[in-house]
Amino acid sequence: MQPVLEIDIPDDDFDLWPVAELKPFSYLPINGGLSPAETGAAMMLIVGYNDIGPEPGDDFPPPPADPLGSFLHGMLTSEDLFVAGGLRVVDSSAEVTLLPGCCCGLEGWREWHEVVDGSDWPWLGHDPQPTAERSGDTVLLTVESGLSDSPVIELSAAELRQLLAGVERDLADFVALAAAWTSQHLPGHSVPLTAALCRLLDLPSPTVPRGSKTGGQVR
Repeated sequence: MQPVLEIDIPDDDFDLWPVAELKPFSYLPINGGLSPAETGAAMMLIVGYNDIGPEPGDDFPPPPADPLGSFLHGMLTSEDLFVAGGLRVVDSSAEVTLLPGCCCGLEGWREWHEVVDGSDWPWLGHDPQPTAERSGDTVLLTVESGLSDSPVIELSAAELRQLLAGVERDLADFVALAAAWTSQHLPGHSVPLTAALCRLLDLPSPTVPRGSKTGGQVR
């Protein structure tokens, strides 16, 4: 189980900071092992999804005139942050993969805990409308609920709880990595950007040691 960002059509003209080349209509897993260019790409996606100007009547300050300040403005001022993506689940033994559906957002990843508790279903998006539901001690992950013969991933509630703990570690590692990355590439915005990222992903703010560098080993 991996937290992933949905990649739409990348902006080939983006030049506010270095970014890795992205494959359109795919997913970028995020964790603490991304390269600096991959971290920059992830931040471009996250900030870009929140690059929305104020609507008429909104009580928000207008964006700055400079390109960087304007691009970061939504991320730094919006109350409701989001980013397309979610959790990707791969059953390698059965060669089955569950992907986030259309309009699913990674910001809602904690809703998966409702499946473990048996209290509700998480919103996993539509088209192909994947679902996750608990039946007794078993969790059923349906890849495409509109098909009667859709592939299904079965696992125990205890296994799902462990997988979600791994997702939280991946997200926390990514936030720490992004905090170090922003301190190097966007030093004037590092603190508020990290705070916004933590709010988006529903995580506590990380403690980044001085002199820490981006990059690392993929677990």
